[in-house]
Amino acid sequence: VQLQASGGGLVQPGGSLTLSCAISGITLDGHAQAWFRQVPGKEREWVAVLSKSDPSKFYKDSVKGRFTMSRDYAKNAVHLQMNNLKPEDTAVYFCATGRFVGLLENVYEYWGQGTQVTVSS
Repeated sequence: VQLQASGGGLVQPGGSLTLSCAISGITLDGHAQAWFRQVPGKEREWVAVLSKSDPSKFYKDSVKGRFTMSRDYAKNAVHLQMNNLKPEDTAVYFCATGRFVGLLENVYEYWGQGTQVTVSS
């Protein structure tokens, strides 16, 4: 199983970015997917979660209404559309997947490498 995250970069406050995570080796519907983020000196925190089927979506309160997580079945990937970005969104973003859904990083078995998002003027 491999996850390849991409799409990070430098953006001004109020701008948008779309992160992508290409997943190989497992199917999307059979697993939950999540995005986490981490800033230096702090623990990794969950940002958005998609459950296995349905799927139900969960968003951290601070990103609700601004971030949207979705599945791309054609590419076996998940995306995180981030709008109205704020400086406090600056972090390294990680995608993850696993058999179970949850808000803690130890729930997820497989992780991609991080992609840096910097929101600054």
